[in-house]
Amino acid sequence: MVTMNNDSSTRLTDLPDCWPPLPLESWEDTRATLHMWTQIVGKVRLALTPLVNHWWNVPLYVSARGLTTSSMSYQKVVFELEFDFVDHQLVLKKDDGSVKKLPLAARSVADFYQEFMSMLRSENIGVKIWKMPVEIPIPIPFDQDRVHKSYDPIAIRKFWRILASTDAVLLDFRSRFIGKSSPVHFFWGSFDLAVTRFSGRRAPERPGADRITQEAYSHEVSSVGFWPGSGDVKEPAFYSYSSPEPEGFKDYRARPDAGSYRKDLGEFLLPYEAMRLATSPTKALFDFCQSTYEAAAILGKWDRSALERNPESAATAA
Repeated sequence: MVTMNNDSSTRLTDLPDCWPPLPLESWEDTRATLHMWTQIVGKVRLALTPLVNHWWNVPLYVSARGLTTSSMSYQKVVFELEFDFVDHQLVLKKDDGSVKKLPLAARSVADFYQEFMSMLRSENIGVKIWKMPVEIPIPIPFDQDRVHKSYDPIAIRKFWRILASTDAVLLDFRSRFIGKSSPVHFFWGSFDLAVTRFSGRRAPERPGADRITQEAYSHEVSSVGFWPGSGDVKEPAFYSYSSPEPEGFKDYRARPDAGSYRKDLGEFLLPYEAMRLATSPTKALFDFCQSTYEAAAILGKWDRSALERNPESAATAA
C-alpha cells in the first residue's frame, strides 16, 4: 500500500485483483465491439448537453458498476444511462423511478443500436444521433455494423476493474493541482480514461485543425490517462503528453524506468503490464503521472507555485 495524499491509503490499493492482466489480444474483438457501444450511448450525451469547454460535456464517468453518462434531460424527463459491467446490462434510470435494462451479450453493433434506440423511444426519449463512429480507421455506420459482435463478460469485468483502480489514482493526482483541471473522465471516441491539467495560458493556433481539435487544445495542457490499446499500440498502457510540446520534453526522464517516450505517438507510455507487476502499482502509476507532468510544467515554464497545492512535496510518496 502507498499513501499519497491524506487518507488515500483507504482509497488506493496494490492488491493484484485491482490490477488484473488484460492483454489486448485476449479481448480485441470484445474491445472493438464495446468501443462502438460506448460511442452510441456517448452520442446521446453529446446530443443532449450544452458544449462545455474542451468537450467536457461529452465523456462518460467511472461508476461503482461500470460507466455512466450522469444525469441528462430530455424535455421533462431526467434520466441516466449506465453500462453495468457487474450484471452486464445497460441500465436506463428515470426520475419517475422507472428502470429499463438492455442485456449486454454477444450481438452486433447494428442490433445493439436498434434495441437501444427502441428502449429510448419506449420511454419517450426521442433523441437522434449521428450514426457514424469517430476516431477509428474504418468506420461503419452503427445501424449497418455486423462486423463487431463479441462480448466477453470476464474481460469486460477486468477492464472495468482497471478503470476503477486507475480512476482512484488519477483522482488523487488531480487533487494536488489547484489550477484548472478536467474531471477524470472516459472519452468514448478515443476509448481512454484521462485527466488534464492546464497552465492557464492559451495555446498557439493549430493551422488546419478541425473544430473538435481547436476546442480540445485551445489552451496549454498536460494530459495523462489509460488506454487499453489498439492500432500501433498492441498492449494496454498509460500515456502522457503535453500540448504544445515544449522543447526537450521527449528527452525528459519519466518515472518509473519502464516509462519511455514514443516519437511516433508524441507521448510517454508506461506499459500496463510493467505497472501492475511493480512492487507498488499505485506508486508506479502516480510517479508516471507526476514525472511526466513535471516535464511539461518545468520545460513549459508553468507557474507551479500558483498552480500546485504543494509544489515542493508534490512528487513525494511515503
